[in-house]
Amino acid sequence: MVRINWTYQAKDDLKSIAEYISRDSKQYAKLQVIRLKNRTKILKQHIHSGKIVEEINREDIRELIEGSYRIIYKIVDEKQVDILTVHHSARDLSKKRIE
Repeated sequence: MVRINWTYQAKDDLKSIAEYISRDSKQYAKLQVIRLKNRTKILKQHIHSGKIVEEINREDIRELIEGSYRIIYKIVDEKQVDILTVHHSARDLSKKRIE
């Protein structure tokens, strides 16, 4: 089974998303974070299930979509993926540093 590692950046993104949504609804903010985390569970069985991130165009950098968010991850090896960032699809990804 694959280990899913949430990077500092990705955890910070989740926190920012929750803070922003909670201005209107704390309950919906919590639900959205749960949805985003649950979406990554598919990677435990299928690490290549996400599509290659167009802006980066590398085989090892892929993304899953959950609602309006892009969950960008890196395949470290066959046993680990790193969640690099959670990015709102309406924003310009090129302004964000992804490593």
